[in-house]
Amino acid sequence: MDDDFSRNLALLCSYHASIADACRRLGINRQQFNKYLSGHTRPSRRNMRRMCDFFGVTEAEMLMEPAQLEQIVALRRKPEPMPQLRRPLMHVEALYRRSQSLEKYVGFYYRYFYSFGNKGLITKSLASIRREGNQYYWKNIEVARHPDTGKTIGFSKYAGTLLYLADRIHIVEYESLDFTSITQVTLYPSHQHRLFRLIGIQTGGPTRRGRKPGASKVALDYLGKDIDLRKALAGAGLFPPESKALPADIAELVANRILPGAYVLEVDEP
Repeated sequence: MDDDFSRNLALLCSYHASIADACRRLGINRQQFNKYLSGHTRPSRRNMRRMCDFFGVTEAEMLMEPAQLEQIVALRRKPEPMPQLRRPLMHVEALYRRSQSLEKYVGFYYRYFYSFGNKGLITKSLASIRREGNQYYWKNIEVARHPDTGKTIGFSKYAGTLLYLADRIHIVEYESLDFTSITQVTLYPSHQHRLFRLIGIQTGGPTRRGRKPGASKVALDYLGKDIDLRKALAGAGLFPPESKALPADIAELVANRILPGAYVLEVDEP
């Protein structure tokens, strides 16, 4: 049985109304499709190309480790259309109307900060900013890997929105698997011609800390608008500060210290 392929096919079908709906749109017999889902039969080259085109993946991605494919699909998927605003959301809409353009910041980033739930380790996650209509959306993937095998053993997905107000970039994200965590990030914008790095402060209450509120410095390194997602995700994870997987200056840049004479955690403007 081809477990990875069948599990990946089931995952991709889960983003559609039903398996029957996917079969109809693909033009593949349901009985034959069930054999693919069970892992007992692999599709022909022609059907494999049809499925890859339909689901928006490559053949190599269809055969990769399911956890990796789910991370890639999570970053590629467009957000669901927003429902008609109700009165409580009018305040958010008022902020959107005043927000400046974030077009310069569209693309992918590595995000660095000291982990809230893994003492002494730095989280390196893969994030993206994309535009839909007149609004900008945020996605972030945090990956946990087995220290010996390097295989993915868990990951968290975050989604959210961005605002550019009063010369600061604001991100509000939520944990999109179980909706138990909200993080708010405030970043300095970049005034350089070439976008390289954004720094700021983030606050939240991760579940691994018993939901105790916390704050940390955070840095985002710009990767570009068109990247190899599989390679970029392979670089994400939890690392000790001295790891060669991190930029040499990151550990010091995101170190959380309250200096003598100060009473709050601050980040100086770059």
